[in-house]
Amino acid sequence: MKKDISKLLLFDVNVLVALAWPTHQFHAAARRRLDGSAERWATCALTQLSFIRLSSTPAVVGAEKSPAEAARLLAMMVSDSLHVYLDVMPAPVSGDWVDTFDRLLKGKQVTDAYLLFLARKNDATLLTFDTRLPHSINGARTEVLTL
Repeated sequence: MKKDISKLLLFDVNVLVALAWPTHQFHAAARRRLDGSAERWATCALTQLSFIRLSSTPAVVGAEKSPAEAARLLAMMVSDSLHVYLDVMPAPVSGDWVDTFDRLLKGKQVTDAYLLFLARKNDATLLTFDTRLPHSINGARTEVLTL
């Protein structure tokens, strides 16, 4: 059964990395969730830059890749007709998104809070592997993938 094509999923960087690299521990889980899906999916500058940084880190992907190689792989991935680039990114300390900080457990979740706000502003669901994130913060939705 095909999923609703109007639904938009904002991938966090770990989902992007898992999809791209078969050596990633969550590759199979990401593929299982998305194979055959007709859902639109999104990235933003934050997730794309993080993908390039992580994909050129051998400890993460199990291979020596340059940032240029990682960027070319990402360019191939986002050429998918279902991909949406979220190019309007609110300033990090302005607007109502700052309230999202109240729900964070620690500083490592600052980027997650920002992505949740971005998802909410674009009527998207943040797709993540992070089980520590609440399923909804200030109206933002998350879907947590599991093994």
